[in-house]
Amino acid sequence: MFVLLLCLAAMAAKEFAMPSAQPARTYPAHDEHTQEKVTVAVDPYDLGDKAQIFSTDYRSYGYLPVFFVVTNDGDHPVSLSGFRAELITVGRTKLYPATNDDLMRRMSHPAPKTGPTLPIPIPGSKVKGGVNRKTREEIEQAQFGARAVEPHSTAAGFLFFDISDIASPALAGANFYLSGARDAGGTELMYFEIPLEKYLSAPPAKRP
Repeated sequence: MFVLLLCLAAMAAKEFAMPSAQPARTYPAHDEHTQEKVTVAVDPYDLGDKAQIFSTDYRSYGYLPVFFVVTNDGDHPVSLSGFRAELITVGRTKLYPATNDDLMRRMSHPAPKTGPTLPIPIPGSKVKGGVNRKTREEIEQAQFGARAVEPHSTAAGFLFFDISDIASPALAGANFYLSGARDAGGTELMYFEIPLEKYLSAPPAKRP
């Protein structure tokens, strides 16, 4: 028990660090537009070992973190100020990324837990009636916030999708769509479509 408490305390003390983003085409689940020279990828953090980068168990609140990566191989910036992301399940349910307020509201008044949880709460992981500063800061750091992707560069961050009402597994047969990205002249790029089966069917060694 003492060792378990030490492990939990260490988890509570760790600081969130954004994963190092690789070029989007290197992720199993990606869509590359060769003419527009833009590639979009998604990497769900649906497994326990991947989710350990967070100090908060978002799955216990019904949220699925998805690492969202955009690579611009062109010579001009790509605007993401009006981008629209959707995760459409096999049952045709449309899910949209949660805002910071959505996450804070759920964590302040959590719904019944949807997945396995630790038998002992992580010290400092929740404040009754609110969300502690560490969790608030983690959410702000993790959320994808890029307004544009500069030439020959990659932007990345997390999108959090509410899967609390989705029958498990939420990713099987699902598709991710991105629209609203625009080139330097203001013309909207062709929408991106990524079947999540690309991620699920990839060998574990190829999953970042």
